Amino acid sequence: MVSSGTVIDVLTQAITVVIMCAAPMLIVAMVVGLLVSIFQATTQINEQTLAFVPKIVCVMLALLLFGGFIFSTIGGFVTRLFSQLNSLVIT
Repeated sequence: MVSSGTVIDVLTQAITVVIMCAAPMLIVAMVVGLLVSIFQATTQINEQTLAFVPKIVCVMLALLLFGGFIFSTIGGFVTRLFSQLNSLVIT
C-alpha cells in the first residue's frame, strides 16, 4: 500500500510541473490582453473580438518558443516517476 505522504509528494510535484508548463502561455496571454485593452481604452475602440487574434497568435508563438522547455519538464517528471515506481509501490 502506498503511504499518504508519498501520494502527497507525487501530487505536489505534478501540480508544480503543470504550473511550470502552463505559466509561459498564461503570462503571455495576460500581457497581450493587457496591452490590447490599454490600446482599446486609448483609442476608444469597443470591438470585443479585437483581443482574441493577437492573444491566439502570441500564445502559439510562446508555445513554439517554450515547447522544448515544456517537453523536457514533463519528460523529466515522468522519467523520475517511473524510475521511482518500484520504491513507491509497496507490495
